[in-house]
Amino acid sequence: MRPLISMLVQDLPAPDSATLAEARQPPATRERHDRFLQDIGAFHGIEYRPPSHPLAWPGRLRLAAFNAERLKYREAARALLDRAGAHVALFSEVDLGMARSGNGHPLRELIGAAGEGYVYGVEFVELDLGDAREMREHAGEHNARGFHGNAIVTKLALAEPRLIPLEESGFWFPGRDGAQRRVGGRMALAARVADAPRPLWLVSAHLESKTDAADRQAQIQTLLRALDKLAPDAACIIGGDFNTKDLPHGGEEQQVWLEAPERYEPLFDDLRGAGFEWVAANVAAPTQRTGPSHKPEPPFGKLDWIVVRGMKAERPQVLAALDGQGRPISDHDMITVDLSF
Repeated sequence: MRPLISMLVQDLPAPDSATLAEARQPPATRERHDRFLQDIGAFHGIEYRPPSHPLAWPGRLRLAAFNAERLKYREAARALLDRAGAHVALFSEVDLGMARSGNGHPLRELIGAAGEGYVYGVEFVELDLGDAREMREHAGEHNARGFHGNAIVTKLALAEPRLIPLEESGFWFPGRDGAQRRVGGRMALAARVADAPRPLWLVSAHLESKTDAADRQAQIQTLLRALDKLAPDAACIIGGDFNTKDLPHGGEEQQVWLEAPERYEPLFDDLRGAGFEWVAANVAAPTQRTGPSHKPEPPFGKLDWIVVRGMKAERPQVLAALDGQGRPISDHDMITVDLSF
C-alpha cells in the first residue's frame, strides 16, 4: 500500500501513452498492476487550487456529499450545489480528461466563476472509455487523461491535504465483462479547515462497490488508522459513498439504517469505536436513484453517509439529483447536514 500522499500540484500530469498501452496488454496480474500504480505520476500527487477569496469560518457549517457519477452534468450539479447552500462539498466519481464527460476538467467547469477552491485526487486511471455502454457511445474517441477520483470543493481555506489509499488490490485491473479496465484503488481525500476555531478535518471517501461488508469494513479501518495519525482526537467529518449494499432495502426496515446499521455493515462498529456518530447527521431515506443510464431500479438503498466526530449535527436532508427539467444527473442523490462546534 502506498503511504499517505501529500505532494500538491496545480495540474496532475497526463499518463504517458506508452505506459497506458503497455498496461492494456495481458497478463492482468497483481504484480503488473502494482508497477503501473507506481509508474503513473498522477497517483502520487493531489491537485490543489485555493479559493479566490477565502471565506471566514461561518460558525455553522453546511456540508454536502455527492456521488456525481462522472460529473457529466456540470450546470445542473452547480444548481444543485447552490440549492444546497453548502460551504463544503465532498464529491466522489469525478472525471478529469475522460471522453465520456467531454475530455475537459468537470470540476473546474463546475466551479466556474463561483470562486471555490478544491482538492482532487485520482482513484483510478481508466484504461478504457468506461463501462460497456460508454464504450459503445464513445467508440473511436480517446481519453485526454483518463482520471476518475474524489474531490473537496469549498471557499474555506484548507491546510494539509492528504490522499489516503484504502485498498490497492488491483481488483479492476482486468476489467469487468470486457470493460472498465483500471489502474488504481479506492481512496479518501482529507484536509484540515485552516481557520476553524478548533482542529477540524474534512474527509471525502468512496468505498468499493463490487465487494462485501467485510471488505468495506477493512477499508474503513484503513481510513481510521490514517486519521489516528493525522487528526488524533480532532473533530472530523467523513462523507461520501460507503456502498453499504448489505443494508436491507426499503419498507419498514429503513429505520435500522440509522439505529443499528452495524448488524449488516460492521464498519459502523469501527466508526463508533473511533468516536463517530451518524444518527443526527443522516436521514433514514434512500440515497440511490435511477440515473441517466436508467440504472439502478427500485427498491433503493442508503449508500451515502455523513459521519461526525466532535461536532453537533442538525437538519440532515436528501436532495434530489435532478436538473431543471426533472431529469436525473446521477444515480445518487445529494445529502447535506448542518454542523457546529
